[in-house]
Amino acid sequence: MDAKSTLEITNSFPFPASEPPPTTDTYHDNNNMSQWAAAAPRSKANAIYQTEMIKKLREVNVDANNVGWYTSANLGNFVNMNMIENQYHYQKELNERTVALVHDVSRSSQGSLSLRAFRLSPAFMVAYKDSKFTAESLQKSSFRYQDILLELPLQIHNSHLLTSFLHTLPSSPSNPSTTSIPSSLSSLPPTHNLPSPLHPNLSTLTLSIDPFLSQTSDLLLEAIESHHTELNNHQYYQRSLAREQAKITAWQQKRKAENASRVLTKQTPLPEDEWQRLFKLPTEPSRLEGMLNSRQVEQYARQVDGFAAGVTGKMFAVRSNLLPENME
Repeated sequence: MDAKSTLEITNSFPFPASEPPPTTDTYHDNNNMSQWAAAAPRSKANAIYQTEMIKKLREVNVDANNVGWYTSANLGNFVNMNMIENQYHYQKELNERTVALVHDVSRSSQGSLSLRAFRLSPAFMVAYKDSKFTAESLQKSSFRYQDILLELPLQIHNSHLLTSFLHTLPSSPSNPSTTSIPSSLSSLPPTHNLPSPLHPNLSTLTLSIDPFLSQTSDLLLEAIESHHTELNNHQYYQRSLAREQAKITAWQQKRKAENASRVLTKQTPLPEDEWQRLFKLPTEPSRLEGMLNSRQVEQYARQVDGFAAGVTGKMFAVRSNLLPENME
């Protein structure tokens, strides 16, 4: 529900599972399934399913306005072409205010819910529509990779009924195998003295190195290697373009000299624009992949900074016990 300047998201539903036609190649089968799942929000069948689902929700008096879509990610790995194409489809076909919710399952599995909201910037919508991601067009428009996605402030809250229910839940027993089954209702132990699952604990003070720090560092190195690959491809294009332009310049100079000699002999000069038919300049590759990869590198760098800050803070808190003279 879009209320003034606040976009309220009250319900969500997944798309039905669908699989691409099977092939004999297992490796390409896995890639096809991944691509098929990533393109699910744009498929015609899922668009029909989405319309029917919203219609059913409206019948039971549930907010039934489509305001975007959601996806899951692992360690912040979500900046890719599939995400961009899906969000462009929603902002173009439905409403420019639609958002994409990204749920990081790796962070959420550690007890810290990671949910972020993104939207494509108006400048990127125009550039993507015209497919103008050449070096010249990006330089003229001063478009940067930081301008692709706009992260929106997000507030998460439960309903009052759900909050009351969570606070009444008792914690699970420490050893389920030794728990005896009560014989009657009167023999049930009281639950008002049991700690709540929302009770604070000291597990966050452990000094072990966060395992996500090393995993994110590995992903950061892979993203940097991909960035170097894109850079090498663009440099190869520049070298190919320089070679072709040198050939064209040499041909034009030769044709001008030939025409000068023909004029002296009173012959008809040859056309000097014939090089357009004889030579073909290489097509400049799109810089979009490189920009998305740069945005992903920035995402990984922020995560490493966040993980390292927590670990470093713990180490400084106990640094006196880590010194050699204080260790027993």
